[in-house]
Amino acid sequence: MELKEAIKKRSSVRKYQDIPVERELIEEFLYYANLAPSAGNLQARDFIIVEDREIKKKLAFASYNQKFIEEAPVVVVFCANLKRISPYGERGKNFYVLQDVACAVQNFLLVAVEKGLSTCWVGAFNDEEVKKILNLPSWVRPVAIVPVGYGDEKSKTDRIDIEKLIHYGRW
Repeated sequence: MELKEAIKKRSSVRKYQDIPVERELIEEFLYYANLAPSAGNLQARDFIIVEDREIKKKLAFASYNQKFIEEAPVVVVFCANLKRISPYGERGKNFYVLQDVACAVQNFLLVAVEKGLSTCWVGAFNDEEVKKILNLPSWVRPVAIVPVGYGDEKSKTDRIDIEKLIHYGRW
């Protein structure tokens, strides 16, 4: 599948088939996720693969009861590593690292599509609850929760015409 095709095909799926996802596939997706750009090539991101049903259930609850998180075969939590980004000071911790993690998430989503899997980028969750559930150290911040599985629904949303979003030179 070509990149443009994967971009067009990617969508947020919230219903998954009861088919396991091989750990090797997730690790492969994360390899490509980590090839994303990062400030100073510090790669200030870490990934937590969650397969345990009870932990997924807790993550779903911490995500304002988004039950599809629990029902996905695998969930990957993308985290910002604030120690690794520290050479860039407060701007690095508050801005650069979020960009770095977001780039990694997008790579992950596109590779998943290429391999026939579905995902949903979840950003609505209680950070402190997720930190407790996953036993994250104080210098690690959860940024995205991504359920992964073989989709059991078709999902596509309309997009705003690009002409309405482009500005030349200034607003």
